[in-house]
Amino acid sequence: MSLDIPPGVSLIQGAEGSGKSSLLKLLAGDLSPRQGSLTIGDVSLVAQPQTYRQQVFRTDPRGAALDGFTPSTWFDAMSRRYPDFRLAALPDLVEGFSLNPHLHKSMYMLSTGSQRKVWLCAAFAACTAVTLLDEPFAALDMPSIRFLKQCLQDAAQHPTRAWVLADHEAPEGLAIACTIQV
Repeated sequence: MSLDIPPGVSLIQGAEGSGKSSLLKLLAGDLSPRQGSLTIGDVSLVAQPQTYRQQVFRTDPRGAALDGFTPSTWFDAMSRRYPDFRLAALPDLVEGFSLNPHLHKSMYMLSTGSQRKVWLCAAFAACTAVTLLDEPFAALDMPSIRFLKQCLQDAAQHPTRAWVLADHEAPEGLAIACTIQV
């Protein structure tokens, strides 16, 4: 497989169990390719793994790895992991996803939808070259879905950053730069 993901919003589309999440893990460098290489610009995963991973945002919202964090402490951790993380962007994102009442609660205390909102706030604030989102609309309430679509519409216009969504279908009304069928 050879992929060249353009700037804007791309979609990895397929049925349940078709490999969408696995492809995101591969692109993030969490899985090693059997052949070939992964590069972002001139940064190779093999030659510069830390630099590569700093340019790719991916979090598994289904895992328990974030349970020991509050949203605020996780945002702080992400700001140390990603050099271009914009803490100044968080207030608008937190407001847009209605997370203010939850910032100091432990992640395990949050609903699945609220945990996903925390993950999405970090994704938009990370300012990475590549952002990987696995089923970003799952478990969100309608106001958050509208806000996410608005954020993705803005992302679709970015001239250098790539956003890759893995989902069953394309979000309605969103310009998709590239669709990858799995």
